[in-house]
Amino acid sequence: MSLWPVYTGNSEPHDGITELPPPPPWRAFDGGPELPTPADDDAATSPDRAHRALTYRPTDQSVQLVNAALYLRRPLLVTGPPGSGKSSLAYAVARELRLGPVLRWNITSRSTLHDGLYQYDPLSRLYAARDGAMGATPQDRSGVADHLRLGPLGTALLPYGRPRALLIDEIDKSDLDLPNDLLNILEEGQYEIPELVRVARHSPTAHLPADGSDEPVTVTRGRVRCRAFPFVVLTSNGEREFPPAFLRRCVTLQLRQPQGDHLEDIVRAHLGRPDAYARGLITRFLERGSGGELATDQLLNAIYLTGAAGIDAASRDELAHQLMPYLTQLRDPGPDAL
Repeated sequence: MSLWPVYTGNSEPHDGITELPPPPPWRAFDGGPELPTPADDDAATSPDRAHRALTYRPTDQSVQLVNAALYLRRPLLVTGPPGSGKSSLAYAVARELRLGPVLRWNITSRSTLHDGLYQYDPLSRLYAARDGAMGATPQDRSGVADHLRLGPLGTALLPYGRPRALLIDEIDKSDLDLPNDLLNILEEGQYEIPELVRVARHSPTAHLPADGSDEPVTVTRGRVRCRAFPFVVLTSNGEREFPPAFLRRCVTLQLRQPQGDHLEDIVRAHLGRPDAYARGLITRFLERGSGGELATDQLLNAIYLTGAAGIDAASRDELAHQLMPYLTQLRDPGPDAL
């Protein structure tokens, strides 16, 4: 068996994930019973996400570090400027390795670990009890599962036979505590649902809907432990530093804005072979890079719209200029930079 690579970054979907060797002894998990990975194909995925997965063009470094994360059963922390392809990487890996639909957790300053693991609605349970919908006395706690739903992180840690892909997007937007709160969960690959643990004596099993699906999964005695550690991608725009304890548990990938042939490959994947005007836009986009921060999708938008029929040369240049403003500016590029 060849050690490298499981993920290649340039092939159609395949079952290479099954070729992973056993994990390091310190990253072995034994949750069960085994759950099948949900099927995912381009027809079942939203068109934008399917397109992102299909057209993503990783660098050699990205391929290598994705495989390192897969082999070591560690999260992949991907940092880089906006538009560098951080979140698209998760969709590309999930598509190629057939890991099922990507589970996505969008982080805000108010996000907590509890949000990612599961949601519990005590008010709906209270109303159900009051209205007699539970068909039981208030002391009968067997209906608690009706008001629980697993979150994206909680779903990713279910005992699937092959890893699920989890995108924790913009972790740098979180409050200071969330990275540290994630440490134990990502290290141990397991968690508890206290609301179910408390009633486990009376109701040892519960059937809960998983994130992205209404199909119930079985949770025993309120405890969930993974079987195949998920492929976790945490993205960051570099707006903050993370504690060393968090960083040492991750494989870190630093992305930069694509350059030269790589950028043209990305344009070709999205929009087909660029014409002379589009190649000129690519050149000017790269030249402007020293003056401030630009994102690849700005260039794609400009090429797409300026290719429309009936636009004269002067109007195309003006439109391209308006579609590619600096996100952050390092210096004054002057009025004739584009």
